[in-house]
Amino acid sequence: MAHPAVLRDLIEQYETLKVLQAENGGEEVRRRMDDFAYTLCVSTGTRDVDAALIAARHRLPGARPEDDSVLST
Repeated sequence: MAHPAVLRDLIEQYETLKVLQAENGGEEVRRRMDDFAYTLCVSTGTRDVDAALIAARHRLPGARPEDDSVLST
């Protein structure tokens, strides 16, 4: 598992790209999102980006068990 500082950076960059994807959906943004999704999965030992985001957030300082509920959007 990657260091929490690395995970925080990966989460922030992935979420920023997700916003950009929603706004203009360019090929470069999609490719970078895929790269960050892959890196998050490798860094957390998961196979899909949603699970990777949850696992990464749980490794951050101050995370609580109810953070990133599977019911949240």
